[in-house]
Amino acid sequence: MQGKISVLISEEKIAARVKELGAQISADYQGKELIMVCVLRGSFLFFADLVRAIKVPQKIEFISCSSYGDAKSSSGEVKLGLDISTPLDGKHVIIVEDIVDTGLTLQYIRDLLAVRHPASLDCCALLEKPEARKVPVKVEYSGFKIGNEFVVGYGLDYAHYFRELPYIGAVVD
Repeated sequence: MQGKISVLISEEKIAARVKELGAQISADYQGKELIMVCVLRGSFLFFADLVRAIKVPQKIEFISCSSYGDAKSSSGEVKLGLDISTPLDGKHVIIVEDIVDTGLTLQYIRDLLAVRHPASLDCCALLEKPEARKVPVKVEYSGFKIGNEFVVGYGLDYAHYFRELPYIGAVVD
């Protein structure tokens, strides 16, 4: 990959915001049990930190969808790689995304899970790119809003590289 990576959101800012999101979700779901659904692969670091910050009973599940492949822009076609196995009927579900940009993947997952009749279906995303939105989707719990820069780190990758960075970095060409 060409270009440099500049720090966009520091490790410290991420940790503080994840703690805030965990407290907010814990307050909103007090007395309820959650099913937390990690959207693989990019969300795995955020997901691990978030579930530890939430102080209500939780089950965890994993789903794998992608519209990027190894490219820097969405193909527009969402592909399901792994589905969840837990029944959702009457359950409170939070989809945990690394980034919501076009909204296509989140819309696909919401539609896929909604037909399973959960009591509630919310989304928690580490990052949102409002300018890139192609479909209107709601993100109930948002970590940070960013511009249209291509970002890596803290689980997000470019062609499977840079996930290990402890911060969110913008790729500068």
